[in-house]
This record gives sequence, structure tokens and C-alpha cells, in this order.
Amino acid sequence: MRSLRALLLVALLPLVAAAQSPGGSRPFGTAREQAARQQQWLVQRMEQFLPALMRQYGIDFWVIPMREYNEDPLFRAITAPTTFAARRRTIYVFHDRGAERGVERLALGGTSQGGVYEAVRTTKEIPGLAGVAGRTAELWGDEQWQVLKRVIDERQPQKIGINVSRTFAFADGLSAGEYEGMREALGPTWAAKFTPVEGLAVDLLALRLDDETRFYRELQQLVWSLIEEMFSARTITPGVTRTSDLVWWWRQRVTDLGLATWFQPSVSVQRRGVSAAALGEDPVIERGDLLWCDVGITALGLNTDTQHNAYVLREGENAAPAGLRAALGRANRLQDLLFEATAPGRSGNDILFDVLTRMRREGLDGTVYSHPIGLHGHGAGSLIGLWDYQDGVPGRGDHKVTGSMWFSSELQVTTPVAEWGGQPVRIAQEEDFAVGPDGKARWVYRRQSEFWLVR
Repeated sequence: MRSLRALLLVALLPLVAAAQSPGGSRPFGTAREQAARQQQWLVQRMEQFLPALMRQYGIDFWVIPMREYNEDPLFRAITAPTTFAARRRTIYVFHDRGAERGVERLALGGTSQGGVYEAVRTTKEIPGLAGVAGRTAELWGDEQWQVLKRVIDERQPQKIGINVSRTFAFADGLSAGEYEGMREALGPTWAAKFTPVEGLAVDLLALRLDDETRFYRELQQLVWSLIEEMFSARTITPGVTRTSDLVWWWRQRVTDLGLATWFQPSVSVQRRGVSAAALGEDPVIERGDLLWCDVGITALGLNTDTQHNAYVLREGENAAPAGLRAALGRANRLQDLLFEATAPGRSGNDILFDVLTRMRREGLDGTVYSHPIGLHGHGAGSLIGLWDYQDGVPGRGDHKVTGSMWFSSELQVTTPVAEWGGQPVRIAQEEDFAVGPDGKARWVYRRQSEFWLVR
């Protein structure tokens, strides 16, 4: 295993330099190289996080059944990058045999996922084809539940973890049909041991590896480079360019890099003396406008989420008006408060209450709606507010932060700007940050503290 990791690291070193140049057609290497890195992440996730989480939540046996195109939300966290869907029906089984023997990983009806699982296949004879080569067929239907029952009978688990939750979508992947089929096949004795595993499922999705964070920094650097290009005279011609032109510029630019995005980008304008309604949905960008974007990139199964602001210089200007710059500084201050409050062991609701209390004490008119990020854009973990839930988010906001998690610091502060006649200006910012294994919150790359300037 150590030699494999060393070979992978050597092979991936050139990607760091390539990621610095968004003009390259493959900023993170070939598809094969990317898959090799993702496969290593899968191995490390199974070895580093899974056993500790199962013991933390007191689950010795975890069953995750799914059918093709109705995969559990955990699918991407527990399968190889070369697997795009479940095989008809696949039942993933995790059995904790103790600290010395570790967690047994079985794929009933599935593949080994590059050696991560022991693949268990059961076949039957096809009537009328005796003596014909390939006369056996794999069991894909309800017979698989009997295979699971045999596995359980042999191992005699104390608790059987299942993904059922009315709070977390990420922990609610067991469909009604699969639940009914499994319960019927296993019988009342084993069904009585079914235990929802909300925290286990959420944390397995949320926890991030050190090498994932190293790659994520490269990805953030690419995001910043593309925003710089989008919010510049290379892309924007005042009086000509519309906000929709920037939206589709982003989509095309990311596609040309062989990457993707998990949501349609947004670009909007604030203009002195003009309401949002008067601007319309797709305004032409003019000099003196304040621009805002919300953009993301998906690469190697990971997602970014970034909101930045730009100012279109008027003739003779070299900087944004002082009032706008002060408004940006006030939004930065709210980011500081969020950082100071975010720590392992605290729930999202506790963090939100702390931040909003200090925010009001400092006279900031803002809202906080920060979320976890990683394998999903709006990721698994603890929500720190929603834009329409500023009193806390029941359930999802009660989950506690742990080390090795990523968040998007999504928030806004509204400030009257003197140069705009006291008009309220909304500075919305979003930047991804990591809570490290040491419990410290750090920007994955950096934060925007100065406007992008369109000359």
C-alpha cells in the first residue's frame, strides 16, 4: 500500500504546476490520472474514516442496498471513479470485526471497486441450457436478500445500520422498496436490529482527506483565475456585454477545460440610482456598475462554490468608490466572525447564534447561510443558517462540526453607500474554507478583500 501511494504521488506531482494555468486543456491531468487519484482517496476513506466512524456511532454492521439509477447518496463516497451506477442491485455491507481485524467490506452482487471490496456473486443454473458454455446466470433480484441473510446469519451483528432519516437527505438513501424487500427476507428477528445511522452517513460524506484538501486548493486557484478573466476587459465591454454573456462564458470556459459545474452560474448588477426591477433580468453592463457572480466547478468528484464582486471603472477612475470598498470590508468582517465561531464540537445552530449576536453588536446588517461542501455542492454536515432560517435550522443545523470538514462561507452584508446617495448596497460573498484536523478554520486558498476591477 505504501509503495502504491508513493507511485501515485510521484505521478501526480506535475498536476500541481498544470493547475496554475487555466489556459491548459487538462489543468488536472488526464482522465486516467484523475481517476487514479480519486481511487486512492476511496481507499484512504475506507481505511482512515470508516472504522472510526462506525465505532463512534456504535454500529457493527452497516447495510447499503441500492438499484441501478436509484443509488444511495453515499454512492460516490463508497465506489470507484470508474463506477457510474449500481449493478442492477448491489448491496454494500460493512462489518466491524474489531480493532485488530478491522472492517470487512463486501459488495453483494457488485464489483470489488478496484480491490476495495470482496465481491460476492451468487449464480444459478439456467434450465434447458445444460452442457452449454455460460449456462449460469447471476442472481440480481430478490434472491440477493437471501445472500444478505446468509451473511448476517454467519456474523450475528448487534446492530444493523440502515440509511433512513427524516432530517438528512444524505442519510435517507434506503428506498421504500428496498427496505420492504430486505425486512421481509431477513425476518422479524434481524429487522428488530435495524438502526438508522444519520450521523455515520453524514460524516462519512463530509470528512475530507489531506490530499483532497491539497487538490482543492489547486481547484480554488483555478476558480480565482477564471473569475479574474471573466471580470476583466478581456471579457466585458461596457455598454455591450450582458450578464447572460458572462453566465455562458463561464459555462463554456469550464467545459473547454474538460470540467463541469454543479449549478447554473449567476451574474447580477447593482447600479447607482436604479432598482433591481428596473435593471431587469439580463442588463447590459455599464461603467460604474457593481457586479456579482456565483460560480462553481466540479472536478475529481469535488465541488466549489464562490461568490465574488467586481466594479466597472468609470472614465478617469482607478479604484472603486471608498464607500463601496468599505462595504466590502464590512462583509469581510462578517467572515471573520464566522471563522472565530466555527470549531469542532459546535453545532451549526450554535455557530449561527454566536455569529449573528456579534454581528448585530458591531452594527452589521447581514445574514449568514453557510453550508458544508465537498462531494456535493450543498454538502453533508452541519448547516450554519439558511437565508430564510436566521433563527437556526432544526435538525440539520444541530449536527456538530468535526475536524477535516469543508464549508462555504456564504453570507451578505448590506451597507448604505454615501457616493451612491445612501443607497443600500448588498455585498454577498462566498468562499470555501476547511476546518483542519487540528480544528482550525482556514481559507482553502484565500478570500476576496478587494474588488475585481473592469477597466
